[in-house]
Amino acid sequence: TLLTHREVLMHLVLRLPDGRELRYAGVHEFGVLNPVWRANADGSLTQVESGERFVPDMKTGFFTGQKDGAQLQPGFKVGIGLGNYRRLFTDPDFRGPFLSIFGWTLTFALLTVLFATAIGMTLAVVLNWEALRFRTLYRTLLFLPYAVPGFISILVFKGLFNQNFGEINAILQGLFGIKPNWFADPFLAKCMLLIVNVWLGYPYMMVLCSGLMKSIPADLYEASAIAGAGPLTNFFRITAPLIARPLMPLLISAFAYNFNNFVLISLLTDGRPDYLNTKLPAGTNDILVSYTYRIAFQDSGQNFGLAAAISTMIFVLVAIMSLANIKL
Repeated sequence: TLLTHREVLMHLVLRLPDGRELRYAGVHEFGVLNPVWRANADGSLTQVESGERFVPDMKTGFFTGQKDGAQLQPGFKVGIGLGNYRRLFTDPDFRGPFLSIFGWTLTFALLTVLFATAIGMTLAVVLNWEALRFRTLYRTLLFLPYAVPGFISILVFKGLFNQNFGEINAILQGLFGIKPNWFADPFLAKCMLLIVNVWLGYPYMMVLCSGLMKSIPADLYEASAIAGAGPLTNFFRITAPLIARPLMPLLISAFAYNFNNFVLISLLTDGRPDYLNTKLPAGTNDILVSYTYRIAFQDSGQNFGLAAAISTMIFVLVAIMSLANIKL
């Protein structure tokens, strides 16, 4: 019965003999609800307890206090034109970490594709050797990192790299007497991200290269053997040139994927450790997409406009990569 009449109860106001008003506060109770803010006729707000007046600033989109200039969160929507784009390139407090993050994003994607391709291609060449015993077993074991869901592998590696309890530091301490602080040192954190991402990415490259090498005519290798060429000559003169062209669009796709590899950054380091003394919180290991996520949804004041500007830039960069992919 109470729930049936809840809509009516929510509009009911009870006035006590002392002048206080009781309003609906739950299914079973009424209570005194004191308003925190009072709206004024000129569009401003007055804080009831302190009496301070907050005036809407149509340039910034925030109610600004008249005493100390404090801004109320969240703000309201205003049109600022290209202000967020200008901020990306002209605000020195923002440009410093943004350029560093942009540079690390390019480096991270490029090195991941480079190392994963080098390892995957090397393993594909080895597994293509007819005289190798147990090739099927090796191929299955080497493909396992790609078969396991990525987010599970990332969380496993997060435990393996733990400074105090991880197996990797236990091995390093036993062999060399060192315990690297993988999550606190910015350079070591970058190395850790690359190691994990290459581990997750090399099986894909290995499978691609194995398939492409199957299309190379065996006559070429027979002619090379008659000429007395060795394995390295075969690789650099026959294998690599013939698979480079069909492999190039796939490498660009892999670069675009790692350019926006939010899951790895979020689960492994969350972009930390952070830069010090920055206007907006930014991590030394953030890439553009994780940095944008922090600006929009986490600890940077939910600045959706700035996050949207960065997202638009990311879209343009990925679109350029896609056009290059189509062209190739």
